[in-house]
Amino acid sequence: MELLLAITIGIVVATSIYLMLDRNVLRFLFGLVLLSNAVNLVIFAAGRLTAGAPPLIADGAYAPDGPVANALPQALVLTAIVIGFGLLAFTLALVYRTYKTLGTVNSDEMRLAEPEETHQ
Repeated sequence: MELLLAITIGIVVATSIYLMLDRNVLRFLFGLVLLSNAVNLVIFAAGRLTAGAPPLIADGAYAPDGPVANALPQALVLTAIVIGFGLLAFTLALVYRTYKTLGTVNSDEMRLAEPEETHQ
């Protein structure tokens, strides 16, 4: 199972790098999102895939009974998902404003483009 997850992570990273090498800013942005998802999978795999119980502690006990799943990678991935979504929303707003101002999402054309008049 871990080998399959490693191959999946490799494919996602390769796809994200391919998208990030494009001149289109939207494809770059989608590549960045894919790369953050690949990193989330790496963090999740670093916590090992175990068939354990939830890490709940019974009343009066100091530690959980038996093998339990590691909750730290799951918490880190959840935090990274929320931060990644905020980053995606912010950068989509920036790309939209750039498109409205310059009339293009091609990074080569952005350097040469004159800002168009926009009515706000």
